[in-house]
Amino acid sequence: DCCAPGVVPRPAGGSSRRQAVPLFRALSDPTRVEILALIASRPDAICVCDVVAHFDLKQPTISHHLRVLRKAGLVGVTRRGTWAYYALDVRGIEALRRAVDLVVPGHATATATP
Repeated sequence: DCCAPGVVPRPAGGSSRRQAVPLFRALSDPTRVEILALIASRPDAICVCDVVAHFDLKQPTISHHLRVLRKAGLVGVTRRGTWAYYALDVRGIEALRRAVDLVVPGHATATATP
């Protein structure tokens, strides 16, 4: 016997999995992960011009990535004059934590060991 039988978790309901897919899909691109991390690192909303300045990409490409993150519910946008300001959407981040918990139950906030 190579290992003791473990507890096999029950699969999550179909609707829970369907809700998790757009979140994971939004984070499947390294640029979007970096954009989300940049937004998360700020205590206040960040202007789109500052996001663009952080990357070696053109504004339409950054806008596309921001739109994907917004559609997934991970960030929200507010307008101030002609500028758009982005901030984390707390509900989306909580949904992401639940989605991770679907895949790795009980480990949504776990840290990796070396």
